[in-house]
Amino acid sequence: QVQLVESGGGLVQAGGSLRLSCAASGRTFSTYNMGWFRQAPGKEREFVAVIRRYGGSTSYADSVKGRFTISRDNAKNTVYLQMNSLKPDDTAVYYCAADPRATMISAWYDYWGQGTQVTVSS
Repeated sequence: QVQLVESGGGLVQAGGSLRLSCAASGRTFSTYNMGWFRQAPGKEREFVAVIRRYGGSTSYADSVKGRFTISRDNAKNTVYLQMNSLKPDDTAVYYCAADPRATMISAWYDYWGQGTQVTVSS
């Protein structure tokens, strides 16, 4: 069982930056792929980024590539999402998720955080 708690969301102007954090419980954090997803009002949840459990390879949605960076600190059981050059279209609730095998498909993740709101004003 893994419990995930996101933090770091807020209101920012377009062009600004935020760093989201997701703290995980348990002693097996390093064995999980960690993903970030987001859901805007009236839209489906969409993949943002993933960092894999071994080697730390990363993948990003095209919409955030070059602007967002996912990273993890296994000693702190925490995954981060650094978001730069934010746009109003980035406004959404951001969720972190954990699973040993899932990567970009939200339905495959077993564990989810409660979400943190990110609002980007124009």
